[in-house]
Amino acid sequence: MARQLRAEQTRATIITAAADLFDRRGYESTSLSDIVDHAQVTKGALYFHFAAKEDLAHAIMEIQSRTLRDVVTEMDARGHSSLEALIRITFGIARLSVESPIPRAGLRLATGPVEVRPPLTHPFNQWRDIAVRRLHGAMKESDIHPDIDVEAVAHALVSWFVGTRVVGRSLEPVARQPRRVAEMWHVMIRGMVPVTRRARYLNLASRLEREIRPT
Repeated sequence: MARQLRAEQTRATIITAAADLFDRRGYESTSLSDIVDHAQVTKGALYFHFAAKEDLAHAIMEIQSRTLRDVVTEMDARGHSSLEALIRITFGIARLSVESPIPRAGLRLATGPVEVRPPLTHPFNQWRDIAVRRLHGAMKESDIHPDIDVEAVAHALVSWFVGTRVVGRSLEPVARQPRRVAEMWHVMIRGMVPVTRRARYLNLASRLEREIRPT
């Protein structure tokens, strides 16, 4: 049991170290030797868990996908409206990006040269499908205008969310991400939520940004 626990801890250490380097340097600019040095493990320990750098990348994306499903499940269990759940999901992802290199690396890998292998769904498709379902729910709940093109809004939301991080990687620290998510929602809410319901969601976005803003 103790040996298994040590192996799991070593695997987690390697994944976190790889994620940190993939996020900061990029996948192609990071070697397995870099990861070994950063994780402070032996090459044998790394190869025991991962046969190639691509396997590490897929492990990171699998964790990212599983974490997103956990966030969605948690928000759905709280009984929020569909639009509130969607807003909270995006801030939940932003919080994780601030706290851990794995979501940041997962996003960078999704925009890079690593092919997503089945049965894993591409992260952007996963995020879009989550948005589509909640936007359809929001339309049924009269929280967004009935003539909204849900597919177009979902695509725009994912593109905006991903784009703020891609641009921000070069221009500002990741701690700025929650603020960018709030700015995104302030624009989108004004465009698709009826005036009588708008204040509720604008206030929600502002409050969530304050709650996860690093101190």
